[in-house]
Amino acid sequence: MKINLNDPDIMDAGDASEIWGHAKNYVRRTYKSDPSKFPEGSIRKFGKQWIVTTEGMEAITGVKDPRKR
Repeated sequence: MKINLNDPDIMDAGDASEIWGHAKNYVRRTYKSDPSKFPEGSIRKFGKQWIVTTEGMEAITGVKDPRKR
C-alpha cells in the first residue's frame, strides 16, 4: 500500500485544530484524555509531531471538514 503524504486529508494536528476552530493543542489534549475517540489509524505521533486525518478530526469534533463547505 502506498500512502500519499500530499493528501490534504493528512495534516499536522495543530493546523487541523485551527481549521476546525479550536486551540492549537486541542488534538493532543483530546488524545491524551480519551484516545478511544479517534478511529484506528486516524492519528499518530512521529517524533514530537502529531499527525491526524480528516476522519479523526470529524470523529472528535462531530463537524465535517470546514474546508469542504
